[in-house]
Amino acid sequence: MMATTRISRRTVLALLAGTGAATLVGCDPVRNTAPAVSLPDALLVELDDALGVLRGPDRLSIPRSVATADGSAIYATAPDGADTAFWRVDTATGHTSDRVRLPGRWLPQAVSANGALVALTSDAANAALGRPDGRDVTPVLVADVTGVRHQLELRGNFVPETFTGDQAGLFVLEWLPAAAPDRYRVRVVDLATKAPGPLTTRDKAAIPPGAEEEMRGDGRQAVLAPDRQTLYTLYTHQPGHQHTRDLVSGRPGNAHAFVHTLNLTERWAYCVDLPHPFGEASASGHAMAISPQGGRLFVSDVTSGTVAEISTEELTVRRTAIVAGGSGTGHAAADSESLFLGAGTVVRRMDLQQLRPAADWSVREPVTGLVLSPDGKRLYVGQTGAVSWHDPATGNELGRVAVPGLVAVRGLAGRG
Repeated sequence: MMATTRISRRTVLALLAGTGAATLVGCDPVRNTAPAVSLPDALLVELDDALGVLRGPDRLSIPRSVATADGSAIYATAPDGADTAFWRVDTATGHTSDRVRLPGRWLPQAVSANGALVALTSDAANAALGRPDGRDVTPVLVADVTGVRHQLELRGNFVPETFTGDQAGLFVLEWLPAAAPDRYRVRVVDLATKAPGPLTTRDKAAIPPGAEEEMRGDGRQAVLAPDRQTLYTLYTHQPGHQHTRDLVSGRPGNAHAFVHTLNLTERWAYCVDLPHPFGEASASGHAMAISPQGGRLFVSDVTSGTVAEISTEELTVRRTAIVAGGSGTGHAAADSESLFLGAGTVVRRMDLQQLRPAADWSVREPVTGLVLSPDGKRLYVGQTGAVSWHDPATGNELGRVAVPGLVAVRGLAGRG
């Protein structure tokens, strides 16, 4: 059984400790030359109130930042008088771009799929933190390493999510009602006109007034397709929810969980409903991973032990499987042959040909993330205060390094 674990955010940044550390906190790295355990691959991690990069023996800690989807760069900010200093960190080398000054105080929230543009807001609200405070106007700044590209004053309560493929639009979550939000819908802001509008349907038809989906549940996790053209977001706890296709047809809706598919190039959205019991248990027990080629998307609910495979071409659930259930926060990673699931102190490998369990093994501390190495020979397992790496076939631990303040392992770094 998978044991219970609870991940909490701390309010004070705990600087990465240990020998051989290089810590970057809004300034140039300071290095300690004492020996340290070296990771075989660079990892992007989440720390207490910061993003971090573990690269060889070096440790970078970067608060007030956001990473590109491929982990190749981190965009960081720091107060600069009444304004904001803004720069880019190359995660492969630790080198930084020249700092530019942005007028006013800003925090980075979303990066374009190609890693070139960043959307910043004046507060900490972002697409992963849930319901924002009420407000009637949302200032948004769009910038790159040269400075400000667009400045927006959106009438309403908006949170940036990602950019369109051509970088001419910004996808946002619009929270309704603006002053006391309890639901949200996905819209796209034309950066030339600065006006938000609806998406289109999967067949590229305009959505009639009143037929835009409004969601009340939890956005658990987002995964960008390998070709960077589609963003998949897992939503849970949606009782009585009606998709756009239901609102247009007049059919009743009752989806408790679904994968919101957002085409960044063609600007359409489509929801793939997940079967019962997805969405019935805690949102934190759900996890999602995509195959390296992008053709298969896997969703797991560790509470019920249910696993679903979605065809990203057909946008349908192709098959499901039931494995031993458990409790705790779910994590997932996949290669072309195996799906790895983690919760509590248990990691499970599933054979994708049969979609059935192939092996289970235990780790020392509750799992806080799963990441496969580029060559598939190592499975990195984030744990409480440490990262270990294992033989994916047997689960044998190949190495381990302490990472004080670790919240989650997010992915590979330096892969752009």
